[in-house]
Amino acid sequence: MAKYLAQIIVMGAQVVGRAFARALQQEFAASQAAAQARSRAGQHSAAATSISGMSLQEAQQILNITTLTPEEIQKNYEHLYKVNDKEVGGSFYLQSKVVRAKERLDEELSIQAEDKQRSQQQQSTET
Repeated sequence: MAKYLAQIIVMGAQVVGRAFARALQQEFAASQAAAQARSRAGQHSAAATSISGMSLQEAQQILNITTLTPEEIQKNYEHLYKVNDKEVGGSFYLQSKVVRAKERLDEELSIQAEDKQRSQQQQSTET
C-alpha cells in the first residue's frame, strides 16, 4: 500500500514539474516576443511611454481612436472632456485620463512626423 502511495506522489510531482517547466518556457517566449515588439516600435515611442506613464494602446483605448489622425483625436478629446466635466456630474479622474491620453497621442504624432521627415532626408541624401 505504501509503495503505491509513494508511486502516486512521485508521478504527481513529475506532472506538476513538467507543467511548471512548460509554463516557464511559454512565459520566457512571451517576454522575448514583447521585448522584440518594443524594440521594433522605436526608441522614441518607448521614451514617450515611460515619460507619460501611458502606453500608446492605452491612450487609443481611452479616446476610442483606431487611426492616429489629429482631427479624430481632437474631436474625441473634446467630447470626452466635456462629458467628464465635474460641473455636469463627471469625474475629474476620468477627465485627467482623457487629457493625458491626448497628450500621449499628440506626442506620438510628433514622433511619427519627425521619423517621416528624417526618412525623407535620408532618401534625398541617397539620391
